[in-house]
Amino acid sequence: MVEEIVASHSILVKVFLLFLVAGFFIPKMTAKDPLAFRKASFIYTMVFQALATMVAFTGVLALVMGTYAFSLDIILMVSFWAAMMFIEIRKYKVIKLAPVEAPGKHALLKGLFYKISAVQLSLVAVMVVLMILKAKELIAI
Repeated sequence: MVEEIVASHSILVKVFLLFLVAGFFIPKMTAKDPLAFRKASFIYTMVFQALATMVAFTGVLALVMGTYAFSLDIILMVSFWAAMMFIEIRKYKVIKLAPVEAPGKHALLKGLFYKISAVQLSLVAVMVVLMILKAKELIAI
């Protein structure tokens, strides 16, 4: 049972990574229409939060049902998750409240979207690499 939960967690993390990569196309697809960018950003944020919550839920289930200790790697996963949720919520609030109709603001917000997406992608990628190294027993966390 625990192996299935860990496998589900692993699959959800991969889906989440694919979603983060796909998020880089949102500013390009909505380059001409600032209001469409705002709507797409809202949808992206909702799906982001849903996937991140699913990843966290399966991780907590694995932690509780498995024989995993509350170690440094789990603390890192929880802190990365909290940081990513905080960043995503702040990003959406900025896009929601900013006057995206102004061309300068729209370009600035698109750049912000790219930079924040890159940070979030790198956080997940770092955690995946750390867990792969831990599984292969190359590092001890």
